[in-house]
Amino acid sequence: MTFRPVVLRHDTCSEFRWKGRLLLPGLFDGEHYFTLSQAADGSTLFTHGEHFYGVFVPLFRSALDGQTKNGFEAMNLALKRRLEAQPSSR
Repeated sequence: MTFRPVVLRHDTCSEFRWKGRLLLPGLFDGEHYFTLSQAADGSTLFTHGEHFYGVFVPLFRSALDGQTKNGFEAMNLALKRRLEAQPSSR
């Protein structure tokens, strides 16, 4: 599928959020986000998520719970490994 997302929020130090949709609003919409926050130990907590809604979501549920979820988890793990391989800035 090809989406033309709309950026909802872009704050370099804390959040990047966008919304994509399939054809018309309310059919299959997804709001995707990355957030950064400071953990108690001073490290950075990265949160990655997506909320799907619309009348077609039940039709895509197995793909969302399978391929889409697996792709997000693989991306997150690759990002974690890449960042942990960087020299610490502290």
